[in-house]
Amino acid sequence: MDFILTIFYAIIVLTILVFVHECGHFFAARAFGVRVSEFMLGLPAPNIGFTWKGTRFGITAIPLLGGYARICGMGLGDTSPHLRQVLGFVYERGTATMEDVAQAVGISSDEAFEALEELTEWGSLVGPAKKDTYNTYRTPEEKGKFRLGEPREVADADVFFESEYQQQYCSKPFWKRAVMLLGGIFLNLVFAIVLFVLIYSVIGIDMMDPQTGDIQHMRLDPLRAITGGFAVIGMVVEAVAKLFNPATAAETLSGSASVVGIAVMSKTAAEQGFINFIFFLAMISISLGIMNLIPIPPLDGGRLVIEVFQKIARRPVSMRVMNYLVGAGLLLLLSLFVFLVFQDVQRMFTGFWWGDGTG
Repeated sequence: MDFILTIFYAIIVLTILVFVHECGHFFAARAFGVRVSEFMLGLPAPNIGFTWKGTRFGITAIPLLGGYARICGMGLGDTSPHLRQVLGFVYERGTATMEDVAQAVGISSDEAFEALEELTEWGSLVGPAKKDTYNTYRTPEEKGKFRLGEPREVADADVFFESEYQQQYCSKPFWKRAVMLLGGIFLNLVFAIVLFVLIYSVIGIDMMDPQTGDIQHMRLDPLRAITGGFAVIGMVVEAVAKLFNPATAAETLSGSASVVGIAVMSKTAAEQGFINFIFFLAMISISLGIMNLIPIPPLDGGRLVIEVFQKIARRPVSMRVMNYLVGAGLLLLLSLFVFLVFQDVQRMFTGFWWGDGTG
């Protein structure tokens, strides 16, 4: 029963915080008119859900450990020079294979594939289905207007292409791209501040009068609660910064937890009462936000560093270089994950968990 409750509370905590984080990216993108093709809880995998205003919302087959808002046009490197022609041709036909596109536009199959895949990533086309014998691309469905793969008349190809381009991440200036990248982190921190205000200003806390020793239920004014929240954020930033100091990295890691530790601590916090659970949720939200600032791809901070480099160098980072960076980053994060899981398993046998006051 304890194991089931541990999993249950872990799902609640991770689902809420991942949802909040991805909402930050989603709302920032939509505020700038950028298309978001998917909003999913879980790692990329087959999913169930619904489509609303061009975005598919749902849950994937791997519901834990993550989520994503697929912002269109985030691909790196130079864009294909054939996008305009390819997009116009497919919309005239409704459905077209890679070979059809190559022949009609007068380009190689590789160039056609590159352009079609980029337009698919834009959300302007729908990529091949499993049942397709050939690489077949289709116009997207628009409920009440067009069916999937239905031909469409484009009055002005240039105007239509420009409207599609303006809905892409890559079309926006640096500051808007930075806001979209930091949107998830920002909302995690705002969410934590709101929880602190809820705890200290709305619900209130029991405090001991230093003179009489009596316990009094007190509510702090919202400004003090917000100030306290920022103080906690500062402490987390300081703790994360210690990871980059060889003298303090080992100590910081020893006080960290993996998803296993978070699961156990979620259950402990819930058993200690609603206020403790909300406080724990706020702390993990801050940690999730600050950890995503670490400049390692594929974390948000890593992608921001790439954007800064591209801004300074005035040239895009190639996909080859980005793949190397993401691969190295994933290897580093996986190693850290394995280490923390092993550390948490040891804690399961010793009975000591950070934050529960036992051991």
